[in-house]
Amino acid sequence: MSASWPPLSFAETKDTYETLHLWTQIAGKIRLSKMPWINHSWHTTLYVTPAGLSTGSIPDQEKYFQIDFDFIRHQLQVCTSTGEIHSIALKELSVAACFEKTLTALRHCNIAAKIYQVPNELENPIPFSEDHQHATYDPAHAASLHQVLMQSHKVFTEFRAGFRGKSSPVHFFWGSFDLAVSRFSGRDAPKHAGGVPNLPDWVVQEAYSQEVCSCGFWPGNEAFPNAAYYSYIYPEPDGYKEANVQPEQAHYHPQLREFILPYTAVQQSDDPEGMLMRFLQSTYATAADLAKWDRRALEQAEIGTIPKK
Repeated sequence: MSASWPPLSFAETKDTYETLHLWTQIAGKIRLSKMPWINHSWHTTLYVTPAGLSTGSIPDQEKYFQIDFDFIRHQLQVCTSTGEIHSIALKELSVAACFEKTLTALRHCNIAAKIYQVPNELENPIPFSEDHQHATYDPAHAASLHQVLMQSHKVFTEFRAGFRGKSSPVHFFWGSFDLAVSRFSGRDAPKHAGGVPNLPDWVVQEAYSQEVCSCGFWPGNEAFPNAAYYSYIYPEPDGYKEANVQPEQAHYHPQLREFILPYTAVQQSDDPEGMLMRFLQSTYATAADLAKWDRRALEQAEIGTIPKK
């Protein structure tokens, strides 16, 4: 068992995760309001950094700004290309206070931001300015999640390197609160049915407008209260759900319609990186073969592997 892969318990960390999820939606929506549209909503995502999560550079008139969640110093930071820096302590910070203080920090930098206050992809959402309920931040829980995001990002990046077709960055989706990377066949997909809570159907339909095989990590939610890695393909080909994939701890979840590898299996493995890479490679190869992707044209000579040390 590696110290680099800490244990995660959704039951213990649930309150912190829910608050973080809503904080990241505020930052993500600010990014969304300033960026030009990029296919599959890639212009809205956050990125893993050595300290936490970041919006990356966002343009605003003649300057740039960035919003960072620092899980080492336990701050939300707003910085600009003209040298302004504003820090907000995360401890005992409600969603409503985060919303107010972040917009106030931007105004002090002469940056105006107007966003839709209702959280996306959540049932029964509370508008940010009214949410005094979610205000839990445990530094240890945030630090453990950040550590797992960094380790997962490393393996996902190695995996992405094995593909020369269209592929997404390794990025963090604040709507679903997961780290993901996606590969595309280059072919159009049938129109998606939509139906994601509090998300316009056209956004979902554009996101799934092309055949895609996606994998990622999420720390769990009420419906699935366990941290896990996942892999799925859209549209799902015949025989996918019955396929045998590696490692043996992986299984197909019929409600989620994706293969699941419990984080605990990876965390307790003698070779966490190797186990996770086998899962990514095996589920992708299974999906691509069943869907008859042109793997010779889409892949590098070798699918990304973890270098031997």
